[in-house]
Formats: sequence, structure tokens, C-alpha cells
Amino acid sequence: MQAANAAGDRDFGAGVLSDFAYQSNWIGQPNLSVGQLGHALSGTKHPTARSLLFLRRARAYAALGDRSACYRDLSDAETALSTRATDPAPGWCAWMSPADLAVESGQCLLDLSRADEAHVRIAEGLALLPKARDKTRGIFLTYQARGFLQTNDVEQALAVTTESLDLATRIGAERCVTLIRELAPAFKPYRQVDGVADLIERVRAA
Repeated sequence: MQAANAAGDRDFGAGVLSDFAYQSNWIGQPNLSVGQLGHALSGTKHPTARSLLFLRRARAYAALGDRSACYRDLSDAETALSTRATDPAPGWCAWMSPADLAVESGQCLLDLSRADEAHVRIAEGLALLPKARDKTRGIFLTYQARGFLQTNDVEQALAVTTESLDLATRIGAERCVTLIRELAPAFKPYRQVDGVADLIERVRAA
């Protein structure tokens, strides 16, 4: 951040701040994330960068249960992503795509207890994701599994989690394995369902 400020690179500074904010949300501090992303948004004009920042702030608002603010930022993220830019996107957000927008929007809807709509958005995003981004696919599959568990669709959740674990093991996606470990306790009430006990053991050994 200091180097970005010294170089006058506002876009890169916004990217660094965005990563801080994303981490804040992951460790249960969405209020802090909202503030950091507000500052980041003031530091960049590129539409792809702004789309990612709005999307991450929407995730923070969803974690806070602020529906109106979340929906507003999701709308702004979609508008920004569809805006034609004259310059290439900054490297830290060049991967941002409609697939990411759809899946992360679905994650917001899950946090706001709108599971049926979330299923649709996450499925849309997974269908759009290219094979070159298999690590991201593994993470997104854990989001999908969480949604299925919220609606007590254990068989679907089991199938999706198993697919994610197989993928993460094959390509060495440690972050994805971590997410699966965090999800695994939610399967414990369903140990009587075929395959659940085996999945829990696999996760424990992973």
C-alpha cells in the first residue's frame, strides 16, 4: 500500500485495499470490510475494478444482513462489468467475469436466506466458468454445496462437495480444501445418508 501511494498508482492501491477488505469479511469483520471497500472505490475508475469492489462490498453487506445496500451494490457491480472500457483492467482484477458476478451474487443471496434464487445464480456462474479456472470452480462448488445444505438437499450437497474435494485434491487447491473442512461439520447431522460418513472421513484425512 505504501509503495502504491508513493508511486501514485491509485488503481493498485485500491486492489491492495480490496484484498484487505476481503480478508476482513472472511474473518467475520464485515463492518470493517465495508469501510475499506468504500475507500477502495474512491481510488479507481476502471469499470472492471469497480465491479469487483462493488461485488465484494455486497458480500460484506449481505453478511451484515443489510439487504437494500447489498442489492444496490450487486446492481452497481453488474452495471460496471457491462461498461466498455478503453484501457485494460488492472492486473489484480483482470480475471473478473460474469461467472464471478453470478456466483458471488448467489453467495450474497445465500447469506440473505434466499436459497432458491441463490441456486440459480451459482449454477449460472459455474456454467460460465472456463476450465482454466478449476481452482475457482472448486471454491464455487463449496458455495453451491452450502446452498443445498440450507434447503436440506443433502444428496445434492454431498455430490457437489465430493466433486469439489476430488477437484481440489487433483490440482492441489489448498484453499478449496480448507473451505470443505469448514463445511464438513454441517454434514454431521446427516451421517445416516449414504456417503456422508465416507465424505467426513475423507475430509478429515485430507
